[in-house]
Amino acid sequence: MSLRGLLHGVFSHFSDRPPPLAEVPSERPARLHIGGQQRTPGWKILDIQRRPEVDYVGDITDLSQFPAGAFDEIYASHVLEHVPQAKMDTTLQGLRRVLADGGRIMISVPDLDVLCGLFLDRKLPVAARFNVMRMMFGGQIDANDFHCIGLNLDILLEYLRLAGFSRVDCVQSFGIFNDTSNCVVEGIPVSLNLVVWK
Repeated sequence: MSLRGLLHGVFSHFSDRPPPLAEVPSERPARLHIGGQQRTPGWKILDIQRRPEVDYVGDITDLSQFPAGAFDEIYASHVLEHVPQAKMDTTLQGLRRVLADGGRIMISVPDLDVLCGLFLDRKLPVAARFNVMRMMFGGQIDANDFHCIGLNLDILLEYLRLAGFSRVDCVQSFGIFNDTSNCVVEGIPVSLNLVVWK
């Protein structure tokens, strides 16, 4: 056999195999916490960084390691703003794909409308306005801590509509995790919290 034929056989052998799917919980409901920091009973954690509490290492923009309909609930607090604008459509479609029929995603993002109002409030101390600016652009403490898009209710609803989600409810709090979805600056809640149904 020629070298070309041998290499074609080797490469086609690898390319014909789909990537292995992650083992998802068999018990229902199956729940995925994207960007989670603490182990919580009943929830599996997906994060871009490998840490002891992380069950699946991966990027929210590529959920191909999970089969369709794998999760009944998905939770993502202050994650979507890290997604590049050019990947937002496919990211939300990927989330919808891995969500079971009738399942829900709890999404929290910094509300750009609220942050802009706070940033422009000259009565706030410079340190508070600097903190608000960091919520707009990310803390930038590592390569993954940059915000790529600003989201408010109108923009996020349009993205969700285009991704094919059927219903969206705005909530004050999810009442599940004590995280950035409950963030308050100068007494004002700064997160936009949505429950999104497939």
